[in-house]
Amino acid sequence: MARLAIKGGSPVRTRPWPKWPVYGEEERQNLLDALESQEWGGFPEPQPRARRFSQLFAKWIDAKHGVCVSNGSITLEIALKAAGIHAGDEVITTCLTWVATAACAVHVNAVPVMVDVDPKNYCIDCDAVEAAITPKTRAIIPVHLGSSTADLDRLTEIARKHNLVLIEDCAHAHGSRWRDKGVGSWGDLGSFSFQSSKLMTSGEGGFLSMNDDILAQKVHSLVNCGRKEEEYQDFPGTLFGYNARMTEFQAAVLLGQLSKMDAIIETKAANLDYLTEQLKGLGGLIPIEKDPRETRRGIYQIIMKYNPEEFKGLHRDKFIDAMEAEGIELSGPFYVPIPMSPLFNARTEDYPMLRERYGDGVQSPETLRKFRFPVAMKAAFEEGCWMHYPYMMGTRADVDDIVEAVAKIKRNCEELL
Repeated sequence: MARLAIKGGSPVRTRPWPKWPVYGEEERQNLLDALESQEWGGFPEPQPRARRFSQLFAKWIDAKHGVCVSNGSITLEIALKAAGIHAGDEVITTCLTWVATAACAVHVNAVPVMVDVDPKNYCIDCDAVEAAITPKTRAIIPVHLGSSTADLDRLTEIARKHNLVLIEDCAHAHGSRWRDKGVGSWGDLGSFSFQSSKLMTSGEGGFLSMNDDILAQKVHSLVNCGRKEEEYQDFPGTLFGYNARMTEFQAAVLLGQLSKMDAIIETKAANLDYLTEQLKGLGGLIPIEKDPRETRRGIYQIIMKYNPEEFKGLHRDKFIDAMEAEGIELSGPFYVPIPMSPLFNARTEDYPMLRERYGDGVQSPETLRKFRFPVAMKAAFEEGCWMHYPYMMGTRADVDDIVEAVAKIKRNCEELL
């Protein structure tokens, strides 16, 4: 008789998991207040709720300034423009992330240079960053991936040594701290996303943090169609901008979300520590180790490493299918190396600055054959298992169900071989 649910047995988990997003009376009242104010849009920029949120969020992450933006992809493009990145400049970034982190360079006619990731945590490999620097390099965009922080000590050192702009992609890292300083305040700019799956959400939305006064003014101007208003007019000339203003409805929701974040982070951190302890004792599926310099982790996706030898050679994808049948949904290729994503079809006919490095385009057959990302490939297709963070927002008994599902598959993996 089958014991595993995928073979007809009873699943470990049938009860629902904690729902996301979390909201309460504060978000409801804030939205009603915004509605009744009849101040719905983002113009003039910033509007009262966006201003208030930007001040509170910037303080929360230890940044001097913050600007609300319409989404967490255009933030990266605006960051490059504000930092003075021009056509043909090279921007080094990780290959294992959402496509926007490399696409932002393409959209400003710069050239993304994608490098492999560190096997310890799948964040950008700092040795690979330094090896990729050329006379054309102008910026580095590391991603704080999953629940890990890229090595900000090394990255700030590299950026300073080579006079490069450092833009932190913090889409996964709301509330994370590195050596007790907020992630997003280490680089020249920090980019946050409030898209519907993120740790804080308003459905869509973004945020740029910075410590430089003039850089903040340039971001405000770029967000507001290139306008220069009284509080952001102290830089020479004018900028060719975007309409990337956040609405007051988004800001209203985010004000409520921010008030909950510290308590949510505390709950998730305790549950992740417990999960890690239990899985280490079990073996075969281990969450990525916390760097001691990470004094707080915001905890987005929980990335775990799967060892097939502990499951008698069972392929990771079959393990993930079995976990889903037991009631725990995991993802294997949550991200694939960016050049392999069908969404990154950047062609030279549209972006001629790509030709020197990428020939006819990033996804032309001759270009794809040149990419070598062994660590990212292993993470995407063999080793990495991603679990959505609401699984960590419940009780210790919820975490026990996850551990029991792994143990059950390990005990009975012969059914799948």
